[in-house]
Amino acid sequence: MGLFSSIFTLPLAPVRGVIRLGELLRDEAERKLRDPTVARRELEQIEAAQAAGELTEEEASEAMNAVLQRMMPQESEGE
Repeated sequence: MGLFSSIFTLPLAPVRGVIRLGELLRDEAERKLRDPTVARRELEQIEAAQAAGELTEEEASEAMNAVLQRMMPQESEGE
């Protein structure tokens, strides 16, 4: 039976490859978003922009909260 299923599912191989590639890209993007080094760099840039007068205190606070919120673990929607 394995031979027949292989023959019939062979045309779907490129689709499965594209799906797997999308999953890998998603995982890498999520890993980078939650990287503490990246978050620290972004927080430092926000502080520097605020010190230079490019951001108001409220804008800087919102930007910092967004970075910190991104670092928090995400709850599952189904639970």
